[in-house]
Amino acid sequence: MKTPLGWAAARWELGSRALRWGTTAALVTSVLIVLGGVVVRVTGSGLGCPTWPTCDGTNVIQLVPDSVHLLIEQTNRLVTGLLIIAVGWAIVAARLQRPRDRMLTRLAWSMFWLTVANAVAGGITVLVHLNPWVVALHFVLAMGLLACATFTWHRARWTGGDGPRPSAGSRALAWALVVVTGAVVVTGTLVTGSGPHAGDSADIPRMGFDWNVVVVVHGVSAVAVLAIAVALAFRLRGEAGGALALTRIGLFLLVLFVQLALGTTQSLVGIPEVLVAIHVTIAALVWIGALRVLLDTDPRLWAVRDHQLVAAANAEPVR
Repeated sequence: MKTPLGWAAARWELGSRALRWGTTAALVTSVLIVLGGVVVRVTGSGLGCPTWPTCDGTNVIQLVPDSVHLLIEQTNRLVTGLLIIAVGWAIVAARLQRPRDRMLTRLAWSMFWLTVANAVAGGITVLVHLNPWVVALHFVLAMGLLACATFTWHRARWTGGDGPRPSAGSRALAWALVVVTGAVVVTGTLVTGSGPHAGDSADIPRMGFDWNVVVVVHGVSAVAVLAIAVALAFRLRGEAGGALALTRIGLFLLVLFVQLALGTTQSLVGIPEVLVAIHVTIAALVWIGALRVLLDTDPRLWAVRDHQLVAAANAEPVR
């Protein structure tokens, strides 16, 4: 039995432009979800809607919000609605491509399920009154969604090719860059959960870690990311097939330097809310950048697509 999308794919076809726009919309709204979440946090609006999935126990949306906190939290939930629309667009566009790319469709559906998981984690965060461990899980799931959106965006634009690729050593460094960047993201949640919580009252529970220790671990991890990125850039300079990845490394380092400066500044001036919001949003861009470096350093991660497309093209009748 065919699914509704399978039925539609047998009758209609969407071009690559629809796919590119859909995956771009999904990636952009995934970043907006991170921005919305940090605005909720630094303004102390996490309980602006005290219940979930409704906002006040009766209505999902209050047309006339009775407080700024409610307006901010409600707007953040509406952004999730935009994300679902964008991801749905990407799913439909991926399924209606010819020939069919099954991996692309799986990635698009993975975005949907990560969006659902992130929404549920956000709801649990409200129900447990902003428990810092659940807040950290909520953020990590948002980073997982960003990773999936980045892979889907890349896959929608990848054209294959059998040209030279960087050496095994460079590919190993690219993987290390992603792993250590992930560690920076995770330790960042511990910094947030253990220390001063910009925008919230002292009633919000904290993790039991020594804040000074986790700040040092977070900072050392960030410096390690910088060192790996610089080492990778030097390796790629003399390697065939490394030009694109080297350009990506340059952009990554630029964003990383801004992030390091922001992190240092906000610690020195008392963690102001505006800098915290910018710092977390740029963290999302750093994470995307590390993934893009990996994808351009090891382009054959997607080599299976060539085989799939050729097989699909041979199997499908010409209409």
